[in-house]
Amino acid sequence: MLTLTVQGRERISPHFMSITLGGDDFQHLEQSGYDQAGRLFFADPGQDEVVLPSSEKWMLQYTLQPAKRRPRVRSYSIRRLRPEISAFDIEVAIHEEQASDGPAAPGTAWALAAEPGDKVGFLDEGYCYVPTPGAAWQLLVGDESALPAILAILERSTDALPAEAFLEVPTSEDVRREVIAPAATRIHWLPRNEPSMRPGTLALQAVKDAQLPPGPFYTWTAGESSLPTGIRRHLVSERNVARSDIAFRGYWKYGRASL
Repeated sequence: MLTLTVQGRERISPHFMSITLGGDDFQHLEQSGYDQAGRLFFADPGQDEVVLPSSEKWMLQYTLQPAKRRPRVRSYSIRRLRPEISAFDIEVAIHEEQASDGPAAPGTAWALAAEPGDKVGFLDEGYCYVPTPGAAWQLLVGDESALPAILAILERSTDALPAEAFLEVPTSEDVRREVIAPAATRIHWLPRNEPSMRPGTLALQAVKDAQLPPGPFYTWTAGESSLPTGIRRHLVSERNVARSDIAFRGYWKYGRASL
């Protein structure tokens, strides 16, 4: 468990906040895969400080903490490592800032209120992006929760592995105009522009309708659980892609709160 502090924050677009986390414990973070992610522990509104689990059996210790002292936990990808300042950036997808039937989602509420000096914990959980040997190109598909990881993958991929990327975001204002990516990469931005539409719907349909490039390819897909499972099912059943060539992760489930 790394103990870090908020170093700064920046609103990138209406639905994305970049937050820099750093401190002395950054030296213990081992850089691994392109989609490296971990659990972020932060104080709940009303808590004076975040009380971090200290045991390797952190889940058990967490559940045994009194509710008033238990921190919030959410998973985030490392968007960018910044070793020159002993820090890294994460990007938080901002949902409704104030839902009609209650307060904003915990991750959103924390990101909007985070101030330099706020203490957090980060537990590295590794990566799953491992391109298949012999792949001529890569298929990257995700909703807003997967966008930071996909952008990190694109930035670090070489021209030898161009991408066909399908990126679903809440609105047109969330489209990134400048993206670093391998040569010959094609990025398909898919803004929903409709708050009632279920995340992942546009990306799944776009891949189903797409004329994909020829040649063997590697797939990385993540987001609301119906999206990566739907992509995998489509590729295996309709395009005869081997399951071993697909990495898929359900980051969250529509209508259900995570831990």
